[in-house]
Amino acid sequence: MSYGQSLQTASNSVAPAATTLTLVQAESIAIENQPRLLAAQLRARAAAQRVREARSGLFPTIAFNATGVAVADTGTATAAGALTTSSISDRFAYGGNLVQLVTDFGRTSALVGAERSLADAQRDMTTLTAAQIRLNVRSAFFQVVGAEAVLHAAQEAQGNRQLIVRQISALAQSQLRSTLDVSFANVLESEAELAVVRAESSVQQQRAHLASAMGQLQPVTAALVEEQLPPQLPPDPSSFLIQAESQRADLNASIAQQHAASHFADSERRLSYPTLNALGAAGQIPFHDRTLQGNYAAAGFNLSIPVFNGGLFAARRNEAELESAARTHDVEEVKLEVNEQVQNEWFQAMEAYRSLDVSARLVAQSKESLRLAQARYQAGLGSIVELNEAQLSETSAEINAAGANYTYLTRRAELDFAAGLLN
Repeated sequence: MSYGQSLQTASNSVAPAATTLTLVQAESIAIENQPRLLAAQLRARAAAQRVREARSGLFPTIAFNATGVAVADTGTATAAGALTTSSISDRFAYGGNLVQLVTDFGRTSALVGAERSLADAQRDMTTLTAAQIRLNVRSAFFQVVGAEAVLHAAQEAQGNRQLIVRQISALAQSQLRSTLDVSFANVLESEAELAVVRAESSVQQQRAHLASAMGQLQPVTAALVEEQLPPQLPPDPSSFLIQAESQRADLNASIAQQHAASHFADSERRLSYPTLNALGAAGQIPFHDRTLQGNYAAAGFNLSIPVFNGGLFAARRNEAELESAARTHDVEEVKLEVNEQVQNEWFQAMEAYRSLDVSARLVAQSKESLRLAQARYQAGLGSIVELNEAQLSETSAEINAAGANYTYLTRRAELDFAAGLLN
């Protein structure tokens, strides 16, 4: 189970007046609202009905009939379009017919098995759709929080540069610093202001993206509750590979489709076998001429043995067997893709995890460099260029560190999806 699933399940919706939004709440809203998932669920229900359609061939068929006939002349018979003639009598009759399959040597049962496997595949695809929606929500959620962290870092950098501009301007008025120093400080302040503008725009864009991932039209305005970092990654991706082999919904769907193709090939092979049906009919003839009785009843059977149809059944059997063999190779291809995806996502998640410590050290080092540069500048030992470079390095380190945590969270979400843990 992934770290997000271990959290307490929240309500399925958030009130419009809610001021905070957790990741679990966002996922619940998306599961309830996303049209793509609702459509997949309806298709899964439709596939379940096709199982009933196939199974109906195993049950009796009963039909009610009512027939009325008035002849022009007594003794009228039909002749055209038939080898033998039959008489037609004045009558009105009603009754029922029953047809029950006795055996078709397992063809209908094989068709039922094929439809069941296809229904399983459609349920797996519904599970995959839900997992993709959860992944989209998590990615969008972390992008919003990451963009807000970058905005906060940019605003702090802007405040620091505004303070330095005021200090240098005051020194320049006292003729302790040149106007060139003031000009350099103003340039860096404008750059910081531009970074804030871009960060604010990014936050709004990411919030709109999160709303779309949740199936909402209006951008998300609630404050997002930050997620804790998940546990450290294992030293290799083997555990994730094992989980993916059993839990990846698309792999399970591919296997179910292969089973369906195998059942269908079996049913096509049985087309050449005989089919035996039991037949029954009974009814009454309240209005009739003297040649007919007042009621009727009969029972019988019909044995159909295919003899020759121009090779149709053989072609259908060969087609189904070839398709079944192709589906087997499709399963192997999906396994290869899943294996590669899990390993790639593990490497990217490990890279993001290792970057956390490096980013933290880089921030500490850049802050120390900035402190020393400021001290040198105030003592008249350093230039404004040296101070500006230290400010740029510190700001860049802060922004990178602000996004590092959420990059790792996003990579872990993608790894969890690849391993089938978001099902």
